[in-house]
Amino acid sequence: MSPLDRRSLRETLAFAAPLDGRMVYDGSHDVELDTILHGSCLGGHAASLASRSVLVATADQLSAALALIELDGQALRLTLCPPDLRGEHLASVIHDAAVEAIVCSDPSQFAGLGVARIVTCGLPLLPDSAAIAPRHHTEWLMLTSGTTGAPKIAVHTLKGLTGAIKPGLPPADKPVWGTFYDIRRYGGLQIFLRAILGSGSLVLSRPGEAIADHLHRLAECGVSHMTGTPTHWRRALLSSAATAISPRYIRLSGEIADQAVLDALKAAYPAAAIGHAYASTEAGVGFEVNDGREGFPAAYLGLAGSEVDMKIEEGSLRLRSARMASYYAGRPDLRLIGADGFVDTGDLVELRGDRCYFAGRRDGVINVGGLKVHPEEIEAVINRHAMVRQSLVKSRKSPIIGAIVVADVVLAGGLAATGHAQVKAELLELCRAALPAHKIPAVINVIAAIETTAGGKLSRHYA
Repeated sequence: MSPLDRRSLRETLAFAAPLDGRMVYDGSHDVELDTILHGSCLGGHAASLASRSVLVATADQLSAALALIELDGQALRLTLCPPDLRGEHLASVIHDAAVEAIVCSDPSQFAGLGVARIVTCGLPLLPDSAAIAPRHHTEWLMLTSGTTGAPKIAVHTLKGLTGAIKPGLPPADKPVWGTFYDIRRYGGLQIFLRAILGSGSLVLSRPGEAIADHLHRLAECGVSHMTGTPTHWRRALLSSAATAISPRYIRLSGEIADQAVLDALKAAYPAAAIGHAYASTEAGVGFEVNDGREGFPAAYLGLAGSEVDMKIEEGSLRLRSARMASYYAGRPDLRLIGADGFVDTGDLVELRGDRCYFAGRRDGVINVGGLKVHPEEIEAVINRHAMVRQSLVKSRKSPIIGAIVVADVVLAGGLAATGHAQVKAELLELCRAALPAHKIPAVINVIAAIETTAGGKLSRHYA
């Protein structure tokens, strides 16, 4: 049996590589994994949560991590609640996940939601040295990151969530992982599991922490492996503290990694191996690309013997593997897996030669006079300009052609406002050379910052 085939997270840790000296840091507490393994964060109330559907809604990530380790294998379901989930969407998640108990930092915040059992979670840990046999193959429920309406809830298992993680590295090569993600979202949970099950330590992000402070804290902890979305990394590169860290490995996921951001990271961290991964809450971890190029090799499609089957159908990337979610909780009206066993990711892919390139999201296409425009394609061109640090392409309603293309750009510091017009003219020339006429922005705005989502992605609102 592989160390990652055991029935619960706690059991897996107990049989994993030596835990000595491995830590989880959040800036306020440094907790050893061995201490977590032999302690309880639930104040003696763990038994009352057994065989229940539990919402993990703590105020901080460290408490969430403690609860997940303690309750996996005991609870029937664990639903991870991101910190920005509030109001009617929270009530919808409680209904769809059939929540029977809530683990949180402040019980008063969850009064009146119709959940009778509310338990406080956090430090200090109480001694709990007894070996607790797993009761269940706990379902892990992850919220999708839709931009409107109540989020859907994808149902995973621990085995599926750890399907892309290899057993622990030799003790001499224990990585220290740092991440911009929140572990209560799919991307962050993957890094949490990868760190603690792969012989490493983990430095957690902190809500509202300035990017420079975060980078300095990562450096103080000796981070060797670092992850985030391309938007996270563009913001990091804009910071004066970008040189504080010296990672050996950089990983991007969550958005399209265009060549501009890959090249910028290589220039900033020449000693680092840089890769980008494809994953989604529904489809799980698909693949990694480590050759320094945007897109992925066409050879990945239909690759015999691969753990993940991939194909392009109707322009959309589709995946099938043991890593994907099985269904949407509380939504029998929604079909997650197609009749052929594949998940339709909704990410559009174009095959050019021996390479596949991401064009954008199906639901993000702009209609310009009946012609399709993918915002991400235009952003990739704009981001090539040496003065551009970030861009966001969107639509603006037009009474004549339905919509026009508008680009917001953030420029490098130190450029006087008088130089903006020149950069705009150069950006238009770049677009004219690389794009058909209907994809060329009608308007380019120079702005100070671009809005991002709680998950660290560009905030896209389509008209």
